Amino acid sequence: MSDMKHTITQLKLLVSRIPLILRTLILHGIRMSPVSGKQDLRTELITVIIRSFVSGDDRKTMTETQKNSMRDPGIKGPMWVAKVTLPQPEMDVRDAVLHAIEILGNGQETFDIPAVNEVGAEWTGYRRGVGKNEPQPDISEEEKYRALRKDITSDMTILYLHGGAYMMMDPCTHRLPVSNLSRLTGAQALSVRYRLAPQNPFPAALVDALTAYLSLIHPPKGSLHEPVPANKIVIAGDSAGGNLTFALLQTLLTLRRASRAITFHGEEVNIELPAGVAGISPWCDVSLCMPSVVNYRKYDYMDIRPGGVDVPDYTKPYTPFAFPADDAWPSSPPRVDTFCNAPSTDHPLVSPMAASPDLWKDAPPVFITVGEECLTDEGLVLARRMHKAGVSVVAEMFEGKPHCHGLIMLSTPTGKRCFEGLAGFCSGAVKGVVTPTGGLTYYGFKLRSTRQIPLEEACEVGDEEVDERLRENKKWRMESEKVLLKEWRERARL
Repeated sequence: MSDMKHTITQLKLLVSRIPLILRTLILHGIRMSPVSGKQDLRTELITVIIRSFVSGDDRKTMTETQKNSMRDPGIKGPMWVAKVTLPQPEMDVRDAVLHAIEILGNGQETFDIPAVNEVGAEWTGYRRGVGKNEPQPDISEEEKYRALRKDITSDMTILYLHGGAYMMMDPCTHRLPVSNLSRLTGAQALSVRYRLAPQNPFPAALVDALTAYLSLIHPPKGSLHEPVPANKIVIAGDSAGGNLTFALLQTLLTLRRASRAITFHGEEVNIELPAGVAGISPWCDVSLCMPSVVNYRKYDYMDIRPGGVDVPDYTKPYTPFAFPADDAWPSSPPRVDTFCNAPSTDHPLVSPMAASPDLWKDAPPVFITVGEECLTDEGLVLARRMHKAGVSVVAEMFEGKPHCHGLIMLSTPTGKRCFEGLAGFCSGAVKGVVTPTGGLTYYGFKLRSTRQIPLEEACEVGDEEVDERLRENKKWRMESEKVLLKEWRERARL
């Protein structure tokens, strides 16, 4: 009954957007569209429809938004899914993350100290020889995992971290792209159900990601899987999951430099690096201070201008992302960002773009793919800083494509090319044969052209300006958060 109500609601919302769809069709047909020559009709329609949902007046509360975004679509077709729970480890996993935060910080950052929990996850793999509507057999999770393993053709394991602005979505919403990646690589994937903000802000998700990574290499008692060597693991994620991917990598690098071992389910384990790391439209700057947030907005469905303005006015308070108030948001005590406290905005484990090149030294090969989207600049700056550190970087950009276009348009030529590049990188990483290009591969409209751009020139904003933008934006948020906290304390005294 609830599914029927949800379907009816979705249909009503879609019908209400018919004028928008007609307007888009007409403008595209007469070549008067603002994205003319950059997006085909299918891409433009998908982009404007998603944008209308993301920034429309029918926004729900945070709790409702989270619930709707995590609606389970079911499991059918060419995929195996085995649900597991990774046991709660010792507090040392959390303490290791706190140690990395301290090493990389400046003492100004503030954050909630999270608990250490068990972590939900889904083993996902490509199921061979079935139709698109074939249901998954009614067998135990262990039997599903054994069946999944029979269809696996590679010794690689992908640790996948889903996107959703750190506050939405779930492994269940990403089964299709993850199983597609499994199909292309022959690998099994462990998709992690990390804790979401605003209820569980930074660094709760990072603690869960580290727990999942260590659980692959050192399986706790009762695990379905055998130990996976670190050099057979590729960590991958999209959007906020891309942020978490690079934050996890930086945590591992920092702990290795500090020679920090971790007690994990009764064993002292050393930190080992994965074979490779991949980010799909990664959210590398929580402050959203780069020019692409405004410059590429017309090609994207995300309306994420800081403070809701094209040019930040630092004399006025920063405006938090608005949701109708409920128990989850605004938070109490208040903060301006759902994911973190304002003083932590430019910490390298919050905004990986903020990490200086030397912090990426000795990182494994990295793959970054972006569209012409709001988050483009931050992904390219991260690629450039890694390249300066001597990291093997493979970077790709698709003209006129919105955020995570490969995931939402899997069957299109550009979606297929995006995943082919990702899968090729993953397979090469575990074989040790990734060839860095030293540049950005830029795919033109409809893949009609390809050109190479040196990574040093891929983003016009230099490193000094990047750091200045991060500092100014953090200061803006901190001052605004102080005002919110002052008002909150005054109300509490009444």
